[in-house]
Amino acid sequence: MSINIRRYLTFSNVLLAFIATLLFSACQEKGNFSISGKITNAKGKTIYLEKLKVESSLPLDSAKVKDDGTFEFTGSVSMPEFFLLKFGDKNFVTLLVDSADNVLVAGDIANFSRDYVVAGSKGSELVRDLTLKLQETTHKLDSLSSLQVLYKDVENSEAQMKQLSEEYNKIVKDQMDQSMKFVKENPFSMASVLALYQKFDKQNYVVQDLQSLKVAASALHSIYPKSEHVTALYNNTLRLMNQQQNLKIQQLIQAAGDNSPDIELPDQNGKTKKLSDFRGKHVLLQFWSAEDINSRVLNPVLAANYKKYKRKGFEIYQVSVDEDKRIWKEAIQKDKLTWTNVGDMKGSNDAIIKYNIRKLPMNYLLDKEGKIIARDLKGPAVGQVLAQIFE
Repeated sequence: MSINIRRYLTFSNVLLAFIATLLFSACQEKGNFSISGKITNAKGKTIYLEKLKVESSLPLDSAKVKDDGTFEFTGSVSMPEFFLLKFGDKNFVTLLVDSADNVLVAGDIANFSRDYVVAGSKGSELVRDLTLKLQETTHKLDSLSSLQVLYKDVENSEAQMKQLSEEYNKIVKDQMDQSMKFVKENPFSMASVLALYQKFDKQNYVVQDLQSLKVAASALHSIYPKSEHVTALYNNTLRLMNQQQNLKIQQLIQAAGDNSPDIELPDQNGKTKKLSDFRGKHVLLQFWSAEDINSRVLNPVLAANYKKYKRKGFEIYQVSVDEDKRIWKEAIQKDKLTWTNVGDMKGSNDAIIKYNIRKLPMNYLLDKEGKIIARDLKGPAVGQVLAQIFE
């Protein structure tokens, strides 16, 4: 064991000395980025540089490792970009390179992906820390899983199984806590993109906190709106937020004991109308405001479809969030809205809360039983969905 430790310390000292030398010369240069280094036991081997995209990688360059183990690549970027430095599909490291970075990498070809040193690039150093930490965690989890399988069929092993399970859960929680802490401490670093997409396995992300995702996505999108990785993260965050809103709606629906919570509001003539009064028909539940231009633009589309499908069992139940009755009634008359229009002229807050309305216009299409079958239909989409139902 002591011989191995001495070898490791000697190897590390050599790598650090090499990096120190390259750093000194790199500091003399400015301009485009460079990626260079020294890989032991790789003489004559081909090393590849690829640009990491959202769903693939793009080959950029390749080089033969020199007799002394050194190599070098150069290039240019307008913003931080992810690159793969690889000897093969299972033997590579990920770098995060910014313009003017002089990245220095050192390691041994035998365990390049698991034990390497990087300097000259803050982003790449953060990526290394993230990658190696997760590798360490997954190795521990795999070992515990193997022990759980071993004890599974052993008699009187309940205590051991419980201990293994507790240890497993603690390791998972520690990794999740550290990753979330990393994102919160580095919201403006592209390395946070990697942290947010790391997984324990094919199904389970390490960071599962939507708030951390929102903070990082918003911060990065404000700085790197043209980054492919940031755009993907930002759009994915919006999708997850919408899913969360949909879940809230479903929870409200379940709590109400029906697929769509009922609404009971007065129409423009003061007569109370319930949404549930229209069971047996397909109903477009539309939230709008007479003072919202986008709502008014959609009204002619609704009118055309109402005229076309009313006799086939189509109804519109339009909820106003206005507070000025005069403006509301004038809009109904001017836009020739002949369907049911309701509103309490206090913002219709109860209905807004029930359906988690965050924007205008917003709608839900209900089937004959009141089940929500579509949402947020706009423009041609209204007619397209209704055509599928009635034609």
